Amino acid sequence: MTTLTPEQIHEEVKARYGRLASEFKVELSPANQSGCCGDSVSDGCCGDTVSDGYCGTEFYDVDVSNLPADVTGMSLGCGDPITIAELQPGQTVLDLGSGGGIDCFLAAQRVGPTGHVIGVDMTEAMLAKANRNKEKVGADNVEFRYGHIEALPVATDSVDVILSNCVINLSPDKTAVFREAFRVLKPGGRVAVSDMVTQGSFTPEERADMSRWAGCITGAEDVADYTAWMLAAGFSQISIRDKAHPDVELASVPRDEGSARIFSARITAVKP
Repeated sequence: MTTLTPEQIHEEVKARYGRLASEFKVELSPANQSGCCGDSVSDGCCGDTVSDGYCGTEFYDVDVSNLPADVTGMSLGCGDPITIAELQPGQTVLDLGSGGGIDCFLAAQRVGPTGHVIGVDMTEAMLAKANRNKEKVGADNVEFRYGHIEALPVATDSVDVILSNCVINLSPDKTAVFREAFRVLKPGGRVAVSDMVTQGSFTPEERADMSRWAGCITGAEDVADYTAWMLAAGFSQISIRDKAHPDVELASVPRDEGSARIFSARITAVKP
C-alpha cells in the first residue's frame, strides 16, 4: 500500500479538474445528466471521465435558468449551498474551491451590487474558465483568486458567509481548511457547505486509490470527525444533515467504526 502525500493529492486533484475545465464542452453536460452523488462508494461524485464528469444542476433548489450553459454545465457539486446560506444584500461571500463559478454567480445575485463574492481555487484552468464565465454573466461584484483552501488568500475577519460545494472532501488537511475558514469569517459569520461525508471510514487501501480520492469519494470523512474538527477550529451551532434525509441531525452522532457509507451532506456552522 502506498500512502499518499498532501502534495500528491493536490497535484492529482489539480490535474483532474484542470482537464475538466480545459476539455469542457456544453454538449458533454446535458441537463438530464445523471447526478454525482450515488448511494454507494462505487458511485463517484464527479465521474471518472470528462464525458461523465459534469454533474449538472439537478441538486439546486434555486433557479439557475438565467445563467449560461457554460456556467451551469460546469457544475461539479454535490448539493446546493446557496439555499442553506440564506444570503442577504451587502454581504461578503467566500466560495472555497469555486471551480467554474456557478455558486459565486448565484451568490452575487443575492448579495447584490453592494455585496462582494470571492472565489478561491488552486486550478489555473478553472480560474481561467471562471473569469471567462464572469465576463459572460457580467458579475462585477465577483472576483476569483488563486490559492489553496488550507491557506486562504483572504483577510482575517473579512467574510460574512463561506460557501463550498463538494470540495472540502478533496483536501488532504481538513483541519487546516476549518482553521482558515474560522480565521477569515467575521464574528457571527457562518458556513454553508455541501460536501461528501461518511458514516464509517474508508480503509487505508481505499484511501490510497488516488482516482477515487480525486473523484470525491475516499477523501470523505466520518461525520463525527468532521464535527470534531469544526469544533476544534472554534465553530458553534454545527449541523450536518444527509441531503436525502434532511430532518435527521448527524453532528452529534458517535463515530461509526464500520465500513463507509458515503453521502452528500448539508453542513452549517457559526463563528461565535
